Amino acid sequence: MMLFTEVRGLPVVSPAEAGPLGTVTSLTVDIASRAVSHVRLRGSRLRRETVLPWDAVHAVGPGAVRVRSTAAPDTLPPRHDLLGRRVLTEAGAEHGTVLDVAFDPEAGRLLAVFTTRGEVSADRLLGLGDHALVVRAG
Repeated sequence: MMLFTEVRGLPVVSPAEAGPLGTVTSLTVDIASRAVSHVRLRGSRLRRETVLPWDAVHAVGPGAVRVRSTAAPDTLPPRHDLLGRRVLTEAGAEHGTVLDVAFDPEAGRLLAVFTTRGEVSADRLLGLGDHALVVRAG
């Protein structure tokens, strides 16, 4: 298990490149599959933000994110960072703000969302948009 806050700021490296490609700025999630879908990075040789699909990731560890490929996806996903996002139940009740997200670094599967009002299991996630993360009341 790893946390999104542990991955943010890690260098992204590729066996094909001599140095880091950049550093992780955020992880994008697909709520329908409850998994990380993309890694967003910036810096080093890549001056602008770059988005890599999760299946390009070879390994995520405490020292770096290692990628197999640096090919960008055909379409870019919306930039909905979970960290700091408002959390609402499907009935519109406040459930705090996202502090962190636990995930399986091998599969990218989300395990839990930690909010200012407690833990929300990934199976309760319903939607993510510009306004909030929507969860099933529990």
